[in-house]
Amino acid sequence: MKIIAIGKNYVNDVSEKPSEKVTPVIFTKADSSLLENNNDLVMPSFSDDLWYEAELAFRIGKTCKNATVANALDFVDAVTLSNDITAKDVMAASRENKGPWALGKGFDGSTPIATFFPIADFSDVQNINFSFEVNGEEKQKGNSSLMITSLTDFIVYVSMFMTLNPGDILLSGTPAHGVGKINKGDVMVGYLEGKKVLETKAV
Repeated sequence: MKIIAIGKNYVNDVSEKPSEKVTPVIFTKADSSLLENNNDLVMPSFSDDLWYEAELAFRIGKTCKNATVANALDFVDAVTLSNDITAKDVMAASRENKGPWALGKGFDGSTPIATFFPIADFSDVQNINFSFEVNGEEKQKGNSSLMITSLTDFIVYVSMFMTLNPGDILLSGTPAHGVGKINKGDVMVGYLEGKKVLETKAV
């Protein structure tokens, strides 16, 4: 199983979307980064600058290679909410040498994720609402219609380079505003269509 994510993929308003397709920023995360069952996030010793990023996560249900616009969504079987945590200090150090995002994005526990829900339960993947609270205060609010690269185009693009296998997870980007630093003791709660699905405490 692999986790494939897209960066810088949201606008604040549909009117801000670029008129032409852009080349998406793609990166991968280790499967060991998954933090499931609402387990606590253990703050790592190598970073004191973790930031949360609420994101819709889509699961691949069957083998996908060279998907087309017409069939791309047929390969998705479920959706949920995730938190693509970034160690900003680790990322900054890597970027100074034009290095990869792997350690700043893929460390153990950096992908808290809720239980998946059948994609059939959602009538329109381009109109899914989600929100994210920290210590009871709403910090992020998003809708999948605000993606720059849609889920369809995401799948078409990535499957051109690599085969997507059942169980693979696509992280589709965080809202254009609201990300913030995680402090020890913070309780982060995520909602999918108004339903609480994810809760993570930083310890």
